Amino acid sequence: MILVFLGPPGAGKGTQAKLLSQRMGFLHLSTGDLLREAVKNQTPLGKKAKEYMDRGELVPDELIVQLIEETMPKDGNVILDGFPRTVNQALALEEMLKGKGEKISKVLFFDVPDEVIIDRLSGRRVCSKCGAVYHVKYNPPKVEGVCDLCGGSLMQRDDDKEEVVKKRLEVYRKQTQPLIEFYQDRGIIYRLDAGKGVEELFEEVKGLVRDG
Repeated sequence: MILVFLGPPGAGKGTQAKLLSQRMGFLHLSTGDLLREAVKNQTPLGKKAKEYMDRGELVPDELIVQLIEETMPKDGNVILDGFPRTVNQALALEEMLKGKGEKISKVLFFDVPDEVIIDRLSGRRVCSKCGAVYHVKYNPPKVEGVCDLCGGSLMQRDDDKEEVVKKRLEVYRKQTQPLIEFYQDRGIIYRLDAGKGVEELFEEVKGLVRDG
């Protein structure tokens, strides 16, 4: 089964993908993580991608598709998280999967109002030492600004600042709306209310996965 997770930054796609991975054995492929790994390991693809990233340009679709192709297992259950982002990428992915005799099973669209996203992301704090994640409202540390696990100092990522989050949402809506329509036309997209609690949302995700 191949699933695509769609939704704005902060919708909880990564959290749900991790749960599916831990509890149902799915392989979680996050394009952001895969790119960082390829760059770090200086693979031929990573070196090419780094040239674009160093110039502040988007990594071309064909490189991203190649990255997915190299990482996709021959069989088994896979979640694609953060890809495709555009209709062009979706078409390229379809072609690549067709070549392997496969296709996307379902697209899960994690829908959540902008104000919830802004609240979630602008309140997020990350430990500068161990990477543990907190939230000033929903998951505060015992001591303000200090990580419970390692005592490192907590920081707000630049892309979690409110004005940046608003900009990211704007870009997301522009890019992704056509993609939602693309998958609606194919009859494989399922909308989820991502404003729900983690476990409640996971029950819905699990139900869609079990229905095949």
